[in-house]
This record gives sequence, C-alpha cells and structure tokens, in this order.
Amino acid sequence: MNFINDDNIREKTAVALGIFDGVHLGHRDILNKAKEYTDKGLEFAVFTFRTSSVEKKHGNPYEYIYTENQKNYIFSEMGVKYIYSPDIEQLKNMSGEEFSQKILREKMNAQVVVCGENFRFGKGASCGVRDLETFGKKYGFEVCVRKILERDGIKISSGQIKEYLKNGEISKANELLGKKYFIMGEVVTGNRIGRTINFPTLNQLFDIRQTIPKKGAYAACCEISGDEYSAVTNIGVKPTVEKNIKPLAETHISGFSSDLYGKNVKVDFIEFLREERKFPSLEQLKNQIEHDLNRAKELYLSK
Repeated sequence: MNFINDDNIREKTAVALGIFDGVHLGHRDILNKAKEYTDKGLEFAVFTFRTSSVEKKHGNPYEYIYTENQKNYIFSEMGVKYIYSPDIEQLKNMSGEEFSQKILREKMNAQVVVCGENFRFGKGASCGVRDLETFGKKYGFEVCVRKILERDGIKISSGQIKEYLKNGEISKANELLGKKYFIMGEVVTGNRIGRTINFPTLNQLFDIRQTIPKKGAYAACCEISGDEYSAVTNIGVKPTVEKNIKPLAETHISGFSSDLYGKNVKVDFIEFLREERKFPSLEQLKNQIEHDLNRAKELYLSK
C-alpha cells in the first residue's frame, strides 16, 4: 500500500472518496465498487482525511470510530494500492472545483471516483454529488454515486454505530460494521495489579475524540503471532484499584502470559458481558474475572 504525499500518481486510478471513520458496510460498498474498476485496468485508490485532524463535521464536534492506523489496516486488507490522507487543514479552503482538478484529476490521476450520495466537499462543504458530476465532465473523470445502505430498516451510518458502541450493543455494531469492532494499538505499561492476582493484562489507550464503548467487560479475542486467543476486555477506569484515570482498554488473554509491552495488538470484540463496577476486594475482583473469562470462552467458541 502506497501513501501519497508530494508526488502525483502516474497510474490511472479509481478513487473511493470519504472519511471512512468506521469502514462500515456502507463505506465498504463504496470501496468495493472502486475496487471493481481494477478489472478495467485502473488502480484502487482512496482519498480520505487524516482522522484525528477532523474536529468538526457539519458544524458539530466530531468523534471517530477508528484511528488512522485502524483505517489503514482495513484498507490494506481490502487491497487498496494508493492512499492520499492529508490533514483537513491542508485542503479546507480549497473550492470544490479546485479539489476536483488539483487533487482528484492531477494528484490522484482519477478516471473514476466513487462516493456516497451524501458526500460533501469543497470549502465549507459547499458542494455535493451533482457538482462532482459537473466537475468530472470538465476534468475527465467518471462519477459513480452509491446509495446509503440499510440493514433491517436502519440506515447504516457511523452515527448509528457510535450509538450502539456507547450502549454496549456490540453485536448490533458488528452487523453494521461488517466485521467485528476492534481496537488496535501499542500495549502500554499499567500498574501491574493484574499480575498480583494472576491475571496479567495488556493495556491500550484510546485516541483523543475516539468513540469509547460503554464501560464494562466484553468477550473478545486476540490474534498474536498467528494464534487466536479468547479474551476479556474491560473498558473503563479500573475503579477497584485506581482513581482519576482516563478510560482505557484492559485485556486479559486466556492462556497467554508473555510480555507484549510496546507491541501493537488487535483485539476483536464479541459481546458485552457486564457493566463496570467497583469490587470490595481484590479477591472478589479475581473471582469475577474468572467468571468473565469462562463466559468469554463460551462465546468465543460459539462465534
């Protein structure tokens, strides 16, 4: 996968357009349509914005489902060859026509661009898909517009998925994502309390403005060095052992105790188990973790 910065793409491309903050089923429909054009000799490319650079959308504070690294991981899985992902500040004052000419046609060498029917672009999000079609005719690229998808009468959107995550409705979120919701990031050093009760954990932080799922314990699974493990991930602030810390993801992996500090680990979420709560003692916390691990293993084996 090639990240485009100062250079222009020489090969002719089909470009998928969007922020793609969740790479959900609707986003995947746009991406897969762009990928279809590889059968016609075009290269599969994506234009998006660096996720953390988007602070507002439609005038409202913006939070995102997946980080830039998570998005790129999915793009790589889907076979994207080229990605142009600038900070929004770089292009926010560019008109819709300038974007079409300088970015899509000249920089990305687009022959086809694919977007959702609600795609907006240009300074102040002043342009829509009809404008894009007009600019496409002027600058020599075809525009393919995809309808917003629905699942069981519910429009597939990042907003709906964020709501599910905040309510702990992981199964519903997973349905709209088309894949299991996951976290992926560097394992950071914790307080090592887990080791004192024989439950060592790996700790991962959320990015600023990233959507944080409902606090509590989740059945999860991890892939490490090609092997998959059942796990329990707790989202929260560890009220039994700590005070006044930012929410994090704390995962215990069944049957795994090697040191993972500093490594990037992907954790898939299967199901919400219970809400976060403070336990009177570490012994009671240990008993609950044992119960959670057994339940998580059942769900993992039945997935």
